[in-house]
Amino acid sequence: MSPKKQTPKENKTPAKVKGIIDGAGEVVEQKIVSTIKENYMPYVMSVILSRAIPEIDGFKPSHRKLLYTMYKMGLLTGARTKSANIVGATMKLNPHGDSAIYDTMVRLSRGYEALLHPYVDSKGNFGKFYSRDMAWAASRYTEAKLAPICSELFRDIDKDTVDFVDNYDNTQKEPTLLPATFPSVLVNANTGIAVGMASNICSFNLREVCETTVALIRDRNHDIKSTMPAPDFAGGCPIVYDESAIDKVYETGKGSIKLRSKYLYDKKENCIDILSIPATTTCEAIIEKIIELIKTGKIKEISDVRDETGLDGLKITIDLKRNTDPDKLMAKLFKMTPLEDSFSCNFNVLIAGTPKVMGVREILEEWTAFRIECVRRRTYNDLQKKSEKLHLLKGLEAILLDIDKAIKIVRETEEEAEVVPNLMIGFGIDEIQAEYVAEIKLRHLNREYILRRTDEISRLEEEIKDLKAILESKSRVKTIIINELKEVAKKYGEPRKSILLYLSDSDFEEAEEEIPDYAVNLFFTKDGYFKKITPLSYRMGSTHKLKEGDEITEHIDFTNNCDLLFFTNKCQVYKTKASDFEDTKASAMGDYIPAKLSMDEGESVVKMIATKDYKGFLLFAFENGKIAKVPLSAYETKSNRKKLTGAYSDKSPVAGIAFAQEEGEFLLTATSGRMLLLHSASVNIKTTRNTQGVAVMKLKKGQRLFSIKPYTEGTFSKPARYRTRSLPALGALPSEEDSEAQMSLL
Repeated sequence: MSPKKQTPKENKTPAKVKGIIDGAGEVVEQKIVSTIKENYMPYVMSVILSRAIPEIDGFKPSHRKLLYTMYKMGLLTGARTKSANIVGATMKLNPHGDSAIYDTMVRLSRGYEALLHPYVDSKGNFGKFYSRDMAWAASRYTEAKLAPICSELFRDIDKDTVDFVDNYDNTQKEPTLLPATFPSVLVNANTGIAVGMASNICSFNLREVCETTVALIRDRNHDIKSTMPAPDFAGGCPIVYDESAIDKVYETGKGSIKLRSKYLYDKKENCIDILSIPATTTCEAIIEKIIELIKTGKIKEISDVRDETGLDGLKITIDLKRNTDPDKLMAKLFKMTPLEDSFSCNFNVLIAGTPKVMGVREILEEWTAFRIECVRRRTYNDLQKKSEKLHLLKGLEAILLDIDKAIKIVRETEEEAEVVPNLMIGFGIDEIQAEYVAEIKLRHLNREYILRRTDEISRLEEEIKDLKAILESKSRVKTIIINELKEVAKKYGEPRKSILLYLSDSDFEEAEEEIPDYAVNLFFTKDGYFKKITPLSYRMGSTHKLKEGDEITEHIDFTNNCDLLFFTNKCQVYKTKASDFEDTKASAMGDYIPAKLSMDEGESVVKMIATKDYKGFLLFAFENGKIAKVPLSAYETKSNRKKLTGAYSDKSPVAGIAFAQEEGEFLLTATSGRMLLLHSASVNIKTTRNTQGVAVMKLKKGQRLFSIKPYTEGTFSKPARYRTRSLPALGALPSEEDSEAQMSLL
């Protein structure tokens, strides 16, 4: 928006006098689409292309600027220098400030330990990638130089192998890419977050990458997994091998790789030492999670946990209580803490200025194409220089037969400017050759020197012929790349750090089922409160704290490692584990089950059942006088489902639910007061959960069945009065002497 053009009359009046600025306060409508296009999109492109996404040489611009500065400082072969010197020199290429540059150098350093093959040989405190709180020292205290492997990044960079561009103030040149002789894009991990996209490349073993690239150059259909079975991480944490996950990452560049910490059990000290952790977490995060699990009672086998990381490297020590199985404990910790974590792969790389997510095969093919271009440019540069030298030596050869003539021409030429033209005329050579001859020192005007130089002509001609053959042959170029890859693998290759763990399904199931087991008393109240109390705690205090009007309806002696099933009035059953609840005391109110299990509004529990093996059966008594007999195994599921609908029939309201391990007698009571002793064997078992059951008790209009209880021998003086030979039956009214028993049952 530009201010309105002032007229000459308006210009005569000062703005101060008028009190306004022309054009100020005007509201100009602008479409949001054009605003984003003009203001936001350039920023987005800058972040994607110039900051966050690595290119095919494996580097982001910040990495490349830092390493190239160190190369130009002579730090590839020289002694280390203060990091502050490097940071200051890098600011000539990278205008983002010293802090950002130093952070970049730290992450590339040997001391930080984040890369399989560090590019910066560091001295001093550079922190650790596996620690969140271990800060690195300031740049004025640390020293650095380039690691030897960087010689492969800069090989022949001065031979026009890559393009150079001006830096931000046009005072010097910097490379757009580094002519790395190995696929550095896959050798070291690289993470970046741009706008609307990100990149997360895991690291692979250098020797395996080189061997795989060689094999792909020779055979495009080579099986990559045969030479590069999986990624390799700097910390050395094992990889839980999943072939389908690896295939997905290799083919698409996206996927997840599960990493597991490496540990050792010290029998003498009764402790577990964690020696490596996934690259996606830190020691502090792991320790904090373990402490949280200990405080909440989910882990009871640990007496202490501490960070003992020192000069020998990472070490988290976990002290165990007596009789603790370390492998079973670790299986639980793998499931419940970041000791086992997943690395999310997103192989997003800039190819010719365009971000592209690629699989491993495609990345290696792109790198091969890039490297072929580097070798061709290097070869062409060598050819040009050797051709120029040969041209000069051809001129020198021309004066070989008559050096005296050349001297005479020079001596008899009156003006210096005429020396070169006279030599051109005298020997039939061009200006460049004549200039070269004219510049020969007096001490070199002897036959020996000239013969020695002209002997190079035949060698140069052979070399030029060979260089031309290379440029004309793709196979020759590929052979050169293959030889360089073999050389790099031999010189810098290291054994794989991350071993592969081939785990069966049973290993995961065992880790999931391992729960501490001990005797407990389980209580459930009419209003829906649940308590889990150990026998010792119950003996010390057995007086329950209950809400006014509430009472205990269920008391089961069982163990902590059991499943709990809560059947509700809405034909649903909620499944959980006793171990999911905290041990409490009788004096506590307990857990409110409808809230704990996120039950539906207005839903209440009718029956609680505890089981380990799902043996036994359930009797569902409905108000219409029917009974359904369903095996408890009908509610057993292989998956950890927390809620099952259609737990029983909804054709009639449920009057009560009874559970039994064996066949026996149950007492049914109707609103009419009649009672019926039913032997469960007289009702056939049904495998379907929502069966309507069979009619057991005859009811008159307005009457309903409202209770079912296991019958205790001796409750009635004459129990035969309430038994029947055929079903359905009316039952019998209680005798006077059984009235008290009836009242207690009601």
